Amino acid sequence: MTRAQVEKRIRELSDEIGEHDHRYYVLDQPSVSDAAYDKLFRELKQLEEEYPDLRRPDSPTLRVSGGLRAGFRKVRHVTPMLSLDSLMEADDLREFDERARRILEIDSIGYVAETKFDGLSVELVYEDGVLVRGSTRGDGDQGEDVTENLRTIRAVPLGLRTAGAKHKPIGRIAVRGEALMLLSEFEAMNKRMVEQGDEPFANPRNAAAGTVRMLDPAITASRRLDFFAYEVMDAPEVTLATQWEMMAALREWGFHVEEGHRCKDIDAALAFHADLGARRDQLPYEIDGVVIKVDRRDWQAQLGMKSRSPRWAAAFKFPPRIEITTLLDIGVQVGRTGKLTPVALLKPVDVSGVTVSRATLHNQDEVTRKDVRIGDTVRIRRAGDVIPEVVEVLTEHRPKGAKPWTMPSKCPVCGAPVEKEGAYHICTNGLACPAQLHGHIVHFCARGTMDITGLGDKTVRQLLDRGLVKNLADIYRLTPIDLAGLDGFAEKSIENLINAIEASKKPRLDRFLFALGIDHVGETVARLLADRYGKVEKLMEATEEDIEGIHGIGSEVAQSVATFFGSARNRKVIEAMLEAGVRPQVEKRTTGPQPLAGETVVFTGTLEQLTRPEAARRAELAGARVASGISKKVTLVIAGPGAGSKLDEAKKLGLAVIDEAAFLKKVGP
Repeated sequence: MTRAQVEKRIRELSDEIGEHDHRYYVLDQPSVSDAAYDKLFRELKQLEEEYPDLRRPDSPTLRVSGGLRAGFRKVRHVTPMLSLDSLMEADDLREFDERARRILEIDSIGYVAETKFDGLSVELVYEDGVLVRGSTRGDGDQGEDVTENLRTIRAVPLGLRTAGAKHKPIGRIAVRGEALMLLSEFEAMNKRMVEQGDEPFANPRNAAAGTVRMLDPAITASRRLDFFAYEVMDAPEVTLATQWEMMAALREWGFHVEEGHRCKDIDAALAFHADLGARRDQLPYEIDGVVIKVDRRDWQAQLGMKSRSPRWAAAFKFPPRIEITTLLDIGVQVGRTGKLTPVALLKPVDVSGVTVSRATLHNQDEVTRKDVRIGDTVRIRRAGDVIPEVVEVLTEHRPKGAKPWTMPSKCPVCGAPVEKEGAYHICTNGLACPAQLHGHIVHFCARGTMDITGLGDKTVRQLLDRGLVKNLADIYRLTPIDLAGLDGFAEKSIENLINAIEASKKPRLDRFLFALGIDHVGETVARLLADRYGKVEKLMEATEEDIEGIHGIGSEVAQSVATFFGSARNRKVIEAMLEAGVRPQVEKRTTGPQPLAGETVVFTGTLEQLTRPEAARRAELAGARVASGISKKVTLVIAGPGAGSKLDEAKKLGLAVIDEAAFLKKVGP
């Protein structure tokens, strides 16, 4: 064949194989035998090997390429991959609907109800119809580049289909969807793993997540994953008026899209949820609820976002599944904050596909309230289909002589005295308690904090047992020689961990503060502190009064932060980290107009469109200082429904008062 003939034949073979893949893996309507398919694939592969420069960027042979990788690089998503508010009750969903109608000022909203898959959320990015990148959700802003692994999933189009498509996939298109493992494949794979002496996966979601993150794409390819698309996250050159139209476009482009239901109102969405819940166990994959989305996309834009979730969508979860088993014993777990948590040790039982042998009992008060005793027959459920918990005791089956259980007076790990603080019992030994120090370091290294891949639970335990790490700063003193003595560490894994530690030296300031494990400081408070102080050195010198002046931070949190940074030990560890080259970075923000420059504002009453932290951040970005109480320095008060004494005081002082709508008009979208 001439070169032109080869190029034509490669194009024909690629298109034909792509069509067969779509029919088999998406439509479930195979049109050729496996032998005929393999013959076409071999011919294409041979031609591409002879003429590598003619291989198309969406060639089917790219589904398995490359060798073993050392790790995955981080990539920023085209747009943030937000989470959804999880609702458990019908009344909560009705409130969601009422709030949306109030904001839009309309009587009824049409929704689209979609299956909520229980898999791994990923982003696929296409340029002019060709797949160029695939990544995990990660923290929502950035994830891991797993392009080569996602290429191996036959339901992922390497090139978007254009024939007969009403909406042509031109320009950049970012698609969100779920990689998952069918139950039949999960059961078959686990059976193979057990026969080979390997530890099986606990559930299909873990299996999908582990498979997508395999360093060898050939292993990913050997496990049949499926992919369902459900959102066009970004498509500047494609106009989609409704969610329903978006789903139709995804189907046209060749994606596997599960059937949703177009609902005229919230009652229809509730009916679909009930119907799907009744059919849940008959589906070929795991689901844990229904996602309810406002259909019109212009209304979606008008409703906007909260800090980490959209106001136009919510996840309406299914009730957790409940099983009965025997409580064999009650153990006590010591967490990183010193909190002692009673844990029910159970006779193993299968709960919706997961073998459960442990369940939380929360605290002593909960054990007493439910009257849980060793030997009891209990009902357990996976709360939110994830965390097992004891629901109730079947006292009619209680063995004779079973005695009430009480929390130990000494820490089961270090033997230090235990003190009761509110509903909880706390080990008084602080980070001198090995369990607290272990949890402290694991939290510091985890994803979403310092993200030091390789410093997980088992490795941290080895480092502590060998005396190589006694505080957080010691992490930055580790050498390859130290790591060489650890179980499971060879030359490449040592190099990877040293590189991960080095890469962690420039974290975002809010993540660094969250990583320190300060009591009451979660991601939101950490962001407020980072926004106010900009540098950890400045925060270390802040007074409790100054910290409490930050809108959204109360006296208990302020005291906790000031106490933490007032500790000589904590200061010494942080200073040692700074000396080792740790440089927390302030997130650069785009500076826009500052319509509230020079203003000192106070929020009071209920905000209906913004959360308090979000409103405070919007005010600060607009140039204002946010205060927590009324004083002569305050120049503007934003009052919502239910405003009380602060509003009365503001009126007495003659301060300017506006409502939330006027505030939003001032600060802009």
